Amino acid sequence: MLQSTLATQELIMVKIDTLVSKMKAVGFMHAQANIEKTLSLASDNDLSHIELLANALDDEISQRNAARIEKNKKQSNINNPKTIEEFDFKAQTSITKREINDLINFQFIDNRENIVFIGNSSLGKTHLATGIALKALDKGYKVYFSNALELLESLYLAELKGRLKNKINQLLKFDLIVIDELGYLPMNKGSMYNLFQLIHAMYEYRSLIITSNKEFTDWNEFFCNDTVAVPVIERIIHHSKIFMLRGESYRLRGKTRN
Repeated sequence: MLQSTLATQELIMVKIDTLVSKMKAVGFMHAQANIEKTLSLASDNDLSHIELLANALDDEISQRNAARIEKNKKQSNINNPKTIEEFDFKAQTSITKREINDLINFQFIDNRENIVFIGNSSLGKTHLATGIALKALDKGYKVYFSNALELLESLYLAELKGRLKNKINQLLKFDLIVIDELGYLPMNKGSMYNLFQLIHAMYEYRSLIITSNKEFTDWNEFFCNDTVAVPVIERIIHHSKIFMLRGESYRLRGKTRN
């Protein structure tokens, strides 16, 4: 009797090992890692074969989604994460929490629309852009965040290597690109045309979030060329939600009161 029981257990283990090998072969890495837990759960709850398979597949899908989101976060280039929950809407009253909540259903990404935050320095533009980007990552979207100067430098280096088109195609793999602090420094001729090519490639194909300290009427100040500024602005605002942030600088608020 004991020998029969041991033989049965050995047969079960062989079958489990075979099942694990087959799961590895088809790429079910997470499900195979948890197979013993899944089988134990099925036994304890008297699950049918269909329910067992459904649970295993659900676990695989869940783990894959989590792994993909974590990978996307590492590739997002967000070095200073700031969440929407941390934003002080009482201090920044020119935009409401409801307006931001309306954005984080991410229809603007699905519809290939853009968001633009315009206002003076230290009014929360970067915080809001970062918070929305983080929410998008949590929903499974691919996001790339860059300071405008860093982005222009990367495009310039790609151009020098004759790989500008490849660089733009690489950026187009992201669902959303955040360009932070556009307009703080003037651009040279090469940077202007490189940025235009990126914006043109993204138009009605991918979404942008842009933060700037300049209103659109002043963009010629950093583009230094209306023939480039106008078509860039047209492509950005054609399908966009624009928010004008006003108020007192966060960084200076405490000092001015003292």
